[in-house]
Amino acid sequence: MSSTALTSGTLRGDLIALPSVYRPQGDTHLLAAALAHEDLGPLTNVLEIGTGTGALALHAARSGAAVMAVDVSWPAVVTARINALRHRLPLRVLHGDFAERTEGRRFDLVMTNPPYVPAPATRLPSHGPQRAWDAGPDGRMVIDRICDTAPALLRQGGVLLMVHSGMCGPESTVERLTAVGLCAEITARASVPWGPVLRSRRAWLEGRGLARAADEWEELVVIRARYL
Repeated sequence: MSSTALTSGTLRGDLIALPSVYRPQGDTHLLAAALAHEDLGPLTNVLEIGTGTGALALHAARSGAAVMAVDVSWPAVVTARINALRHRLPLRVLHGDFAERTEGRRFDLVMTNPPYVPAPATRLPSHGPQRAWDAGPDGRMVIDRICDTAPALLRQGGVLLMVHSGMCGPESTVERLTAVGLCAEITARASVPWGPVLRSRRAWLEGRGLARAADEWEELVVIRARYL
């Protein structure tokens, strides 16, 4: 397991982002660093779940891999398509639910930076920028679904890379992936300062036992799971 120093040089920074689209941040860079350890090439089929600006999908496409990206947000889909055109990289970007849009297809690599911020609402938001981060009271509404769907998305020997907050219970993610037949482990950790969303929810997070009064840093983890 590694502890990764986050730098802005991991990804291309010249990407546009329409309003409400999640811009690359510490979690994006941590996942990009994990992606650099994977064997990508012209024969690799890659899926990104929740592409945002398309930063990670384009990062993979530069290796020659065939990349499909899916997002529930139309502004994100348009943003990723524009960025692909600007960088002259082949990228198939689809709008909608990732499981529905990929039904019947399997991939060598699935990567995702899903919504994972604990939120008081018991349903996922249907619009607005919070769609990129709010994920229910335990932050696992999207994480758990990806875990359960992973075997249907991966070819034999395929790899899932997922980044999320330590608040969401990384061990629970490993256990859930193991339960559906994947070999999973935490491969990287990093700490980032709390952003405005967490700061605005401090009292609620403390009340839920997800944070302590003195917390100012959030742990991020990358989980790598291989479908045997």
